[in-house]
Amino acid sequence: MTTMKMRVRATGAGLLSAAALVALGAVPAVAAGTPPPAPTPEQAASAPATLDTLSRFFARDGAVARAAARPRIEGASVPVRVLSPDFVAGKAGAPVARVEFHASKAVASDGQTASLWTARGADGAWRVVNIATGDDEIRYAAQGARALPGGIVFREPQIDAWYVQKGVKVLPLDEDAVRAVGRNGTSLGTYRERVVKAYGDKLPDSAYARKGAAGGYATEPAAHGDALVTAASATAAVGAALALGLIGARAWRRRDAT
Repeated sequence: MTTMKMRVRATGAGLLSAAALVALGAVPAVAAGTPPPAPTPEQAASAPATLDTLSRFFARDGAVARAAARPRIEGASVPVRVLSPDFVAGKAGAPVARVEFHASKAVASDGQTASLWTARGADGAWRVVNIATGDDEIRYAAQGARALPGGIVFREPQIDAWYVQKGVKVLPLDEDAVRAVGRNGTSLGTYRERVVKAYGDKLPDSAYARKGAAGGYATEPAAHGDALVTAASATAAVGAALALGLIGARAWRRRDAT
């Protein structure tokens, strides 16, 4: 059974209620150690407070001394798209994916990499809402541009699969996507048929959702065919943790799950 390889762990009492407020822009992320509002994703990612947090992040488990981490941001941010519920629901004109956040690549002095997720709040300012190990978001964006120039790179989070889509063509960018659509890819129509079969009865407002099984972000890996979750719920939770000053060396990590 294929499972998601990325999960977000958050700690702290009252996290979910605060997450909802942050997601709505009602609670600005202004706690100590949290970057101030920024007008661009790049400025949010490269703010001094963000770099200080990155130093702590890279120093987890003693991998490198915090003072020696010297994190830097490489290149511009990229929009990160996730499979759209509207596409799964068959809404006319709905694109296959929607932008959930932007990602910037951070690099430490010892070569460690991390992906900084930034999201725009209700006030129009960009804030860092998550730090994940590795650089998947940036790497797959570049890979997709090479495989299908001008295409849209997106992720199907339920199986942690990455694709690039242009016109009627959908190509896989990783092994999870290959297992889903084959090494040569598939048509957009056939891809829609697959995701409708997998998630069509698990959309928001479905009976599945009303039972409380969908619409959130599970902290444990989700099996193929589980609820149609999106990155928005994940960024809300980690955004709340940042707002509450809860970020720590072990708080948010990208892991392999089997």
